[in-house]
Amino acid sequence: MTPILWRRAEMRDAPALSVLGGATFLASFAHDHPGGPLIDHIRNAHGEAYYRAALADPNRTVLIGETPLGAPVGYAMLTPPDLPVPVVEGQDVELKRFYLLGDWQGKGNGDALMERVMEQARAQKAQRLLLAVYPANEKARRFYARHGFAEIGETVFMVGDVPFRDLIYARSL
Repeated sequence: MTPILWRRAEMRDAPALSVLGGATFLASFAHDHPGGPLIDHIRNAHGEAYYRAALADPNRTVLIGETPLGAPVGYAMLTPPDLPVPVVEGQDVELKRFYLLGDWQGKGNGDALMERVMEQARAQKAQRLLLAVYPANEKARRFYARHGFAEIGETVFMVGDVPFRDLIYARSL
């Protein structure tokens, strides 16, 4: 398998993140999300403008993984928490996005990315890492449980104008 080279994303990565974000979201949820709202969500939440704003925000960190030839294959985003659970400012951080293209899953790359995410969160002085996960995404839920996350609540995630229930997970750092 081609190795993944991980680094902190820069403004020049916004187009690649947009394509990668849209592709991974579509691959992850096309099986049970209605098409129109799914496409609307991808256009809005994975457009280049979204990633440019995220990369310009000093409170957000985006990690991107590429092949040695520079093709984007995975990414993760850390943000201040925006979940309906009690949080401690400066001590909690949210793992907002965590995706790998299918061919790079199940080969230790997710573990490597999670380790980088935890290192980054610790460097930010975080004490706890939060995330939201779709209950029907059993593969992701098993992955997060294997990495020490436990369910602490739930939230609603909007895809276009369609609400979906998500579980909120947390783990101490």
